[in-house]
Amino acid sequence: MAKFYSSSNVYKFDWDQVSATYWKKYPNPYSPHVLTEDVIERKIVDRKLITTRLLKKTNKLPRWGEKFLPLNSAAYIVEESVVDPVNKRLTTYTRNISLTTWMLLEEKCEYYPSSQNSNWTICKRYAWISSSMFGLAPALKAFGYERFKANASKAIKGLTYALAKSTENTKSQPQYIITRGSNKPAMFESPKAACT
Repeated sequence: MAKFYSSSNVYKFDWDQVSATYWKKYPNPYSPHVLTEDVIERKIVDRKLITTRLLKKTNKLPRWGEKFLPLNSAAYIVEESVVDPVNKRLTTYTRNISLTTWMLLEEKCEYYPSSQNSNWTICKRYAWISSSMFGLAPALKAFGYERFKANASKAIKGLTYALAKSTENTKSQPQYIITRGSNKPAMFESPKAACT
């Protein structure tokens, strides 16, 4: 039987900011264990953005685990996501595709506007940790649960960091719009200049 984890947290940023910044959350100082991320497929179906990504992650093994796995074991993770801009919902599904005999970790996250404050976003996170390793499964599941809990906390801090950085960058950079004159090529102007 799999160990189950769930949590809920609030980002004090609106859903549009969270769903846009989600794709830019790595690298960040809270997630050095995420080594690479690659988009495998991206398509629009029924006005929803569907993306599949491959991530490579590593974490220090517990001392007892070093006897069984190579020291530099990296895990490959598949992340499938659905962005529904009409209903303001971002849903992600992740699972490891390597080292699955040792441990299978499946996660689902749902991001949606807070009913208490429309400028905030709720994230509900669910995870299932299982192992089919005879004799070690209980220890591996317990270890996986604690490691996931610690990494979930880092993921929250990492996305919050990326959101703050994104907001800071947006405020410090001049915003530009494209205007077209009747016989002129497109030009870039400051929004203030375009409105005067």
